[in-house]
Amino acid sequence: MERSYVLGVDLDGVCGDYTEAFRTVVAEDLGRPLDDLPLERSWDFNEWGLDVNEFERLHRLAVTERRMLSWMPCIEGAAESLWRLSDAGVWIRIITHRLYVNWSHATAIADTVSWLDQEDIPYRDICFLGDKPEVGADLYIDDGPHNVDALRATGNRVIIFDAPYNRHLPGTRATTWQECERLVLADAAERGYEFQTALPGINQGLRRLADLPTDDL
Repeated sequence: MERSYVLGVDLDGVCGDYTEAFRTVVAEDLGRPLDDLPLERSWDFNEWGLDVNEFERLHRLAVTERRMLSWMPCIEGAAESLWRLSDAGVWIRIITHRLYVNWSHATAIADTVSWLDQEDIPYRDICFLGDKPEVGADLYIDDGPHNVDALRATGNRVIIFDAPYNRHLPGTRATTWQECERLVLADAAERGYEFQTALPGINQGLRRLADLPTDDL
């Protein structure tokens, strides 16, 4: 096929561990032990005792003052799988709604791009917007229940990246990035795309720039 196979990839909860990072900020700001903030939480953080206003205050604090988007832990296997998919010919399109907080867009964008480089996550382009159905992709990976519903309502196919707050949703689901990788390749093959995948155990993409001699840069 002449057209690239485009994979739309969410960041928070899919590539980056938003819950773990935000949990750290909330515990520090409220002076609460981490055990009071369970990882098994609903989408609205009800288990943490946060109402809408308190969540927005803490999220703004996390992004603008604690610069959470620059140090959020990377979800295991994300970079490796995305490199293998990219090397095989998949067009990686990052789609994220990280401009949620007003007056912090420059910080959110700069920290996001820096984090992607720091974690060696490959991508061809990046979209900062909340209305994901407006972005053209052959397949999406997302964890947000509202995003999954909106994408499906417009005829898009979605891999649900497993999280406690989305387990009520039916459909294709992955609990690891290795599962995502297999599902993406299977979907691409079904749509007529042929990719040359890397041999097992070979990660030619990850850290490739860091491994180059300085004379080659």
